[in-house]
Amino acid sequence: INAEYMGPFWSPGSIPLPAMSQYPAIAKSREEDIKLMLAADVHIGTKNLVYEMTPYVHGRSESLADKDGKLVNIINLGKTWEKLMLAARAVAAIDDPSDVCIISAREMGQRSVLKFAQYLGCQAIAGRFTPGTFTNQLTKQFQEPRLLILTDPTTDHQPIRESSYVNIPTIALCNTDSSLRFIDIAIPANNRGKHSIGLMFWLLAREVLRLRSVIMRDQPWDVMVDVFFYRDPTTADKKDENEPAHDAHEEVYVPQPFAEPDTAVVAAGQSWGGGAAF
Repeated sequence: INAEYMGPFWSPGSIPLPAMSQYPAIAKSREEDIKLMLAADVHIGTKNLVYEMTPYVHGRSESLADKDGKLVNIINLGKTWEKLMLAARAVAAIDDPSDVCIISAREMGQRSVLKFAQYLGCQAIAGRFTPGTFTNQLTKQFQEPRLLILTDPTTDHQPIRESSYVNIPTIALCNTDSSLRFIDIAIPANNRGKHSIGLMFWLLAREVLRLRSVIMRDQPWDVMVDVFFYRDPTTADKKDENEPAHDAHEEVYVPQPFAEPDTAVVAAGQSWGGGAAF
């Protein structure tokens, strides 16, 4: 605090500093979230660095250098967490969750996108993006979202360009070599790994639900982060082949499908419910 700005009658002891327990709960969860980011390699960038991503880079790692001696850029996870909280507030500010569209043309992020849309009730486009979805009203897939969330600005360049034509705010996971053109909120993160993408969308979905008071901040979310991770279909088929076959006379237990609790899922077309805990 600047003493000259506060005036001559101010002294450092006149304003008591708050105790650690008086800080908001969102500040306490920052350390735990950053530990999860480190475990998921969210901080691992690429060898290339664009000028716009320079403020989000902490440094370069010599241990991850390749044979040619090129160093890998390390992302500052403190700024990643701050941008994640900012993006969550932008998503929670949308009254109707169906007005939010999340897109992933990259295969590693398609499962995360679908799970994000399931628990928040927003629209998802996993796979190839049809040109004209945001600009051509004659197409069957025409949409008019109020907010756009992307996995990679490089692979999702077509929806980014169309969103600039119709003035749609854009949130994107940006690596060190990603262009920030037409990106309103850039979340610096590793958008190449399946664990990194899944964890970032899991943290974003959890924070949005907390801001909308769907789940309490002091209680853990009952949805595990593994649900958002990409699963290789070929690996799953090999696991099924290695499992022993059941006997014809043996009773096989078939689990019954169950519905997700109403407190964890927001249906499309419905309001969030509850007041925003901003």
